[in-house]
Amino acid sequence: MAFPITDLAGYFAGGWRLEREIAGVDGAAMGRAGGRAVFTLEDGVLVYREDGQMRLGTHTGPFTRTLHYRIAGDGLAAVHFDHGGFFHDLDLTTGEWVAGHPCRDDFYRGSYRVLDRGNWRQEWVVRGPAKDHVITSRFTRDESRPLTGAGCAG
Repeated sequence: MAFPITDLAGYFAGGWRLEREIAGVDGAAMGRAGGRAVFTLEDGVLVYREDGQMRLGTHTGPFTRTLHYRIAGDGLAAVHFDHGGFFHDLDLTTGEWVAGHPCRDDFYRGSYRVLDRGNWRQEWVVRGPAKDHVITSRFTRDESRPLTGAGCAG
């Protein structure tokens, strides 16, 4: 059963441990990543920053990403890339959401599922001529490392 969210900023704010698996749509392992995600409220926008280490095929190295969750109501947001482009809408009032995003000739179909107060999951199935994989990310509230300032990711 999903955990409904009525205060998106209140639920997400703070630090999360991030574990990510990347697999082919056939289930074959392609890579893994682990690190930290942080949500901070900045000028009314919930800013998501992640960083960590990734292994994808023979490549191993750091990764980072920034997204802007523009709050649109109770449990609602419009998610944008850090360059300003629209990514997808989000409605977690039931604790679950399915989103879509076209990227050139490929299509990203994403699902969010909030499990409880300290755990949520996101999965993206990417299909098209350039990509054919599944990205599963698991987030666990990180109580051990308090934030030291707005935008702090470490």
